[in-house]
Amino acid sequence: MILGKVISKVVSTRKCEGLQGYKLLVIQPCYGDKEAYFVAADEIGAGEGELVLVSMGAPAQYALKRNAPVDAVVIGIIDREPTIEQ
Repeated sequence: MILGKVISKVVSTRKCEGLQGYKLLVIQPCYGDKEAYFVAADEIGAGEGELVLVSMGAPAQYALKRNAPVDAVVIGIIDREPTIEQ
């Protein structure tokens, strides 16, 4: 799982039938390579500027209610940014 920030949404006039009903969001990871943006499907209602938890790869399919060709899914909206003490 990855903690990331919703940067924007993807607008498409046409998309695969399996993606109907999902918003597509551009996510910026909070840790690691912050320039490695990716797109994640969302059906829980995350918006721009929110911190989200994203499941990636094959496990992302378990978060979906129906089959869709995605490898990243928003699975949670974070209320506050976690603090990491070192």
